[in-house]
Amino acid sequence: MALLEIKKAGDPILKEICKPVEKIDKRFRNFLDDMAETMYASDGVGIAAPQVGVAIRACVINVDKKTRYDLINPVITKREGTVIGNEGCLSCPNLFGDVERAEKIRIEYTSRFGKKKILEADGLLGRCIQHELDHLDGKLFIDIAKNITKERNKEGEQ
Repeated sequence: MALLEIKKAGDPILKEICKPVEKIDKRFRNFLDDMAETMYASDGVGIAAPQVGVAIRACVINVDKKTRYDLINPVITKREGTVIGNEGCLSCPNLFGDVERAEKIRIEYTSRFGKKKILEADGLLGRCIQHELDHLDGKLFIDIAKNITKERNKEGEQ
């Protein structure tokens, strides 16, 4: 596995709408593992492919240090409620902001082994999925945050 370079705000790839993943093979699974290693090394809970310079619809998430989700071609199929929470991003170091997200979501995605899956999520997992899927559509949290600060708002966290 290898650490990948994390692209920072201002890099044009972070504004691209990503293309669907066409082929899931060993090389692609190694790429997912490299993304995960990069995320863990940066103390992140999620990372999307464009953040490491590849404009495809894939992200890796692990909010509890136990369960890793490799989401390939994910699509939100249901949203319920709204909640505001404080977010940060590996591509926007030392910036935080309050972002309104759906309180609960359902997504359909393909697993790292090509199986179609459905996942319902809320709390930090739901927020992280929505954040990473924004990356796949060329959006950063700083584009939609209600405010931007250099300190995390502990009251707004989930």
